[in-house]
Amino acid sequence: QVQLAESGGGLVQAGGSLRLSCAASGRTFRAYPVGWFRQAPGKEREFVAAITWSGENTDYDNSVRGRFTISRDNARNTAVLQMNSLRPDDTAVYYCAAGRRWPANYVGAYEYWGQGTQVTVSS
Repeated sequence: QVQLAESGGGLVQAGGSLRLSCAASGRTFRAYPVGWFRQAPGKEREFVAAITWSGENTDYDNSVRGRFTISRDNARNTAVLQMNSLRPDDTAVYYCAAGRRWPANYVGAYEYWGQGTQVTVSS
């Protein structure tokens, strides 16, 4: 089992950067792919990025490719989403999740979820 907690959200101007962190607890964390999702007002939760448990493979939604970078440090039980060149359309609650399948670019691939952290990008 895995418990996840996101941090690092906040208010930033367009073009700025934020670094989201996901702290995990549970001895099985290293075996799980990790994904980042976001949910904007009035929209369904959508895929942002994912990384395999080994960190050797990553996947990004086209809307963030080239701007966001996902990484993980299994020794520290953390996963990170570095967000650069932020745009107002990136405004959403961001969630990290632990899954069991790869590829894992959809909600149904994940079993454990954090509580979310708010990211707001002003124009």
